[in-house]
Amino acid sequence: MDPILDRFLLSGKDFERRLREARQDQWTWPTPCTAWNVRALVNHMTRGNLNYIRLAEGGDSADFVRLRDADALGDDPAGAYVRSVEQCAEAFARPGVLDRLLDYPLGKVPGRQALAVRTTDSVIHTWDLARAIGADEKLDAELIAWIGDNLETIYKGLDESPTASTTTHRFFAAPDETPSASQQERLLRLMGRKP
Repeated sequence: MDPILDRFLLSGKDFERRLREARQDQWTWPTPCTAWNVRALVNHMTRGNLNYIRLAEGGDSADFVRLRDADALGDDPAGAYVRSVEQCAEAFARPGVLDRLLDYPLGKVPGRQALAVRTTDSVIHTWDLARAIGADEKLDAELIAWIGDNLETIYKGLDESPTASTTTHRFFAAPDETPSASQQERLLRLMGRKP
């Protein structure tokens, strides 16, 4: 299996672990993403995976944006999320998808790069979910190191990026400039979080 698929699946497992800890009464709790409560964050992750599947199958950026907030959870939020991860990994594992140019909303990118962006998003939102529900906030050290070492490549050529000084912050939160000792804290602050 391609390493990016392994990383995507690992990031999904980390998010799932926190999701399984969420109590029913926490679904309406706020998250560090101020526009979303816990349910909206989980929907964002699930819907995002489904939208990436559409891209892998030849879908376009207009559909991706149009469906971005559509409900994907139904009556089984955890199950819907887990299925979306599995199906997304299957879609990107098909021959040629990782090398094919996809019509991602922030610019046309190869499938491998799109999945790297998705994996990064998953890692950051795992912390958001953990912070929201009071779960373990320690993220997978290998994923954090991989993202930190490859940040420029992950977002290379995109119209919007957390690493670009010209970003409008329409898709990414403004960075927190507070100095941080750990690699996880540095990454989270770059992504606009306050660990």
